[in-house]
Amino acid sequence: MQHHSSLFQTSAIGIVLLAIAASLVSTANSGEQKPMTRTVRVTGSGTDELKGAIVHSKQPTPTGVIQRSTETVELTGDLHGRVLYHVTSVFDFKAGTLVNTGDQVFSGTVAGSEPVLLHDSKFRFDGDLNSGEDTGSVYLLDHIAGPRVECILKVIGTGKNQDGNPTFTYSGECKFPAA
Repeated sequence: MQHHSSLFQTSAIGIVLLAIAASLVSTANSGEQKPMTRTVRVTGSGTDELKGAIVHSKQPTPTGVIQRSTETVELTGDLHGRVLYHVTSVFDFKAGTLVNTGDQVFSGTVAGSEPVLLHDSKFRFDGDLNSGEDTGSVYLLDHIAGPRVECILKVIGTGKNQDGNPTFTYSGECKFPAA
């Protein structure tokens, strides 16, 4: 009889441990489904190092040219670092427009964070070739390394610096996991 009692106690302990483990897994899973985030407003400026661009190809079109190139962008402010920018530029000289799309990777810090690498394949910049006005949207949503952070930014061109490189300001929001 003592053997059965010992077996019952072992089984009871096992059931209790199993229930605790299930509770912990359930709590962890519910935390993963709805992670809390901390949102930070960010602002700053940047310079597109256009003079150092590597042009890979130029293809004429009936109204302009499609150019594929690699450029770097320097960012200061809440995002501090550098962007490697693989850009497809569609120039339409008849309409006086420029549209930039492609892929870019940001390497730097966000609002004082540890260094991060973030990828964006959804950005778009629109330029008016006659007035020089340009605006854009940046979606640094694909985490590569460092703290998990996502940033969505609006960009507004501010002219050119003394070297003839385009300058801009940015503002937006970055989301960090809650501590």
